[in-house]
Amino acid sequence: MAVEHFDYVIIGAGSAGSVLAARLSEDPSTRVLVLEFGGSDRSVLIQMPSALSIPMNMDKYNWGYESEPEPGLGGRRMNLPRGKVLGGSSSINGMVYVRGAPQDFDRWQAEGADGWSYADVLPYFRRAEAREDGGDSYRGGEGALHTSYGRMANPLYTAFVEAGRQAGYPVTDDYNGARFEGFGRMDMTVHNGRRWSTANAYLKPAMSRPNLKVKTHAFVERILFEGRRAVGVSWRRDGTSHVARADREVILSAGSINSPKLLKLSGVGPAAELAGHGIEVVADRPGVGENLQDHLEFYFQIASREPITLYSAQGLVAKGRIGAQWLLMKNGLGATNHFESCGFIRSRPGVAYPDIQFHFLPLAVTYDGKGLASEHGFQAHVGPMRSKSRGAVRLASAYPAAKPSVLFNYMSHPDDWVEMRACVRLTREIFAQAAFDPYRGREISPGADVESDAEIDAFVREHVESAYHPSCSNRMGRVDDPMAVVDETTRVIGLDGLRIVDSSIMPSITTGNLNAPTIMLAEKAADHIRGVPMLPRLDVEYERAENWQTAQR
Repeated sequence: MAVEHFDYVIIGAGSAGSVLAARLSEDPSTRVLVLEFGGSDRSVLIQMPSALSIPMNMDKYNWGYESEPEPGLGGRRMNLPRGKVLGGSSSINGMVYVRGAPQDFDRWQAEGADGWSYADVLPYFRRAEAREDGGDSYRGGEGALHTSYGRMANPLYTAFVEAGRQAGYPVTDDYNGARFEGFGRMDMTVHNGRRWSTANAYLKPAMSRPNLKVKTHAFVERILFEGRRAVGVSWRRDGTSHVARADREVILSAGSINSPKLLKLSGVGPAAELAGHGIEVVADRPGVGENLQDHLEFYFQIASREPITLYSAQGLVAKGRIGAQWLLMKNGLGATNHFESCGFIRSRPGVAYPDIQFHFLPLAVTYDGKGLASEHGFQAHVGPMRSKSRGAVRLASAYPAAKPSVLFNYMSHPDDWVEMRACVRLTREIFAQAAFDPYRGREISPGADVESDAEIDAFVREHVESAYHPSCSNRMGRVDDPMAVVDETTRVIGLDGLRIVDSSIMPSITTGNLNAPTIMLAEKAADHIRGVPMLPRLDVEYERAENWQTAQR
């Protein structure tokens, strides 16, 4: 068996792995290998923003995971798409760019992630980003990751923002800037009309470097150890086994599901679970695969009295025109993810910062592509941001190709039900504002008859969906915390030569979509790995609700 030597072996070419590949290979003396099980992202379905729901549901680009039957949701198995392609989930996601609330990262610091407060991470958000409107104290203007806003041409987008204002909530010019709370435009990772994945932003520009190798269709079976030091990986392609040696470090960037799975297959995890599968224990780390978190959401749908929604664009002829315009000019309806306005609000008094997120869409349709639009309508994707439910990623088998067992334990905490009921009632109030008077028809979903706690709970149990933000399954913490998996430098505690850099190491889930904070994690981790000084802290002021103890808005 041929053995190749590199300085760094990165497992996964996704949102974090692509960033690391680019940053670590900036040193021409450093040899970097990236192993990605998926293939090329050269597809119109990936690159055209409006086609986002198609690759998300294709076996070619998606690992095809689902949860175990969820007790809190009536035994439903929940869809769990994960990117299997260059760019990983950044190549199949909704392209929404939300950094999270500043308080999220101060919470990380309090949870044991020393050096990951908002002031510590803001410089890395700025380094990553090239904002279409330019940089400032909060936003980056010269990074690799381009962000932009939609044209807001459909009046329903502005109606949603105005309805939020009329309901008594603030309006924010930039939720990724000084004011997180409120209603406003939504950022997206779209550049010149194309999906701006980490593959486009980071990996592809770096692939011309002779010191960077990217191997696709490479299935990593396990991390190899000599004693307590990771020394390489065993991987397969087309039935042939390979070994890649890492002279410096193995970096696991396979995501919140595959990273804990691969650790356990390699002998790193809860000793009892590993022994049950006949896996020799390299390091007993009980936190591997635990603390799994996610966002749930439902689609609050309203029929439209005016024929101005995207329902008009659902026919074959209309889709053909949109596709042709995008292919020729990279503009029009094909060049947006259609999530162009949004909101972040607090669910009740005593909540210090937003715990409910809205994505507004001028179409009544399901995200999984199964519930096609049947009439003109619009919707808000709405859900709580800081669920207290916790799940786990466990092995179903010691066979590397077997899918893991994933149980989120959705809605297992009683507070989650309180928050979901607030989501229904507060959203209904927003859509009842005067801004929607010209457009508002009947309430399609949940339906006007869903009013009591019991009725809302039944609706949630049957209709709530994952927002596809699994995270926190190898959480970062202090070395004396038995449930922490990595330290503040992303090293696996108790082992040498092994790091984890992806959304699995978040101590707790952030407020909003996870692509932006995952990219930030990788930018900051790259400096830890390279052993260079961290970027200077940025102690900027950000707005907080002054009356949060006593008022919901």
